[in-house]
Amino acid sequence: MVTALIFDCDGVLADTERYGHLPAFNQTFAEFGLPVRWDEQEYGRRLAIGGGKERMASLLTPEFVAAAGLPADPAGHAEAVAAWHRRKTAIYTAMVAAGDLPPRPGIARITEQAHAAGWRLAVASTSAEPSVRAVLEHAVGPDRARDFTVLAGDIVPRKKPAPDIYLLALDRLGLSAHDAVVIEDSHNGLAAAVAAGIACVVTVNDYTADEDFTGAAFVVDSLGEPDAAPITVLADHSPATPGAYVTLDDLAAVLAGRDRR
Repeated sequence: MVTALIFDCDGVLADTERYGHLPAFNQTFAEFGLPVRWDEQEYGRRLAIGGGKERMASLLTPEFVAAAGLPADPAGHAEAVAAWHRRKTAIYTAMVAAGDLPPRPGIARITEQAHAAGWRLAVASTSAEPSVRAVLEHAVGPDRARDFTVLAGDIVPRKKPAPDIYLLALDRLGLSAHDAVVIEDSHNGLAAAVAAGIACVVTVNDYTADEDFTGAAFVVDSLGEPDAAPITVLADHSPATPGAYVTLDDLAAVLAGRDRR
């Protein structure tokens, strides 16, 4: 039996939102002279919008367009957002390369265990592909990153919570939904995985801890490490019994509990 472990990127591989994307957005706004700066609360609200370009485009109210001196036509809006997003991606990627965003606990460990057990590895994210690859390489190392199928950015027409990115991942991996486990950190990501029929484990972060994770196999505050403080299991609706840290056996138990008929 071939099995796959599919990771989201932001908030799963690393705590990228607060310490990476938010400052990169704000630096971009400053460089372009835009009359906006997102604080942590406002950015938390913007996270309900899937995709960085989409978050930037949400700024384009008539009042903002006038204040920023932007063209009034849709083509001009699209050109401006594309330019902002290119610069934001470059800033963010440089931050990752500089080691400013450490991986979340357990990512490299689980990845190595899954690879050793013959599991397929993938990342499915709505973030720009250069950003995703930079985070992945920093989280698991460049050698192991080459073993991943990476699906990111505008590769599908609808972003999470639509299931498109996960359906594409299954297609690229040549697997059914019952042969994969997704690791997500947000309600939108969980909804996308569930809509694709894939079992989903959630590792929350500061931005997502209070979201609704109904439908998750289990919910933890991180994957954890053997030599660190025990994780907190926030919910468990699966045959898995996570202990001080999440193991590959826990993920296998989630799969074993699926109806494979």
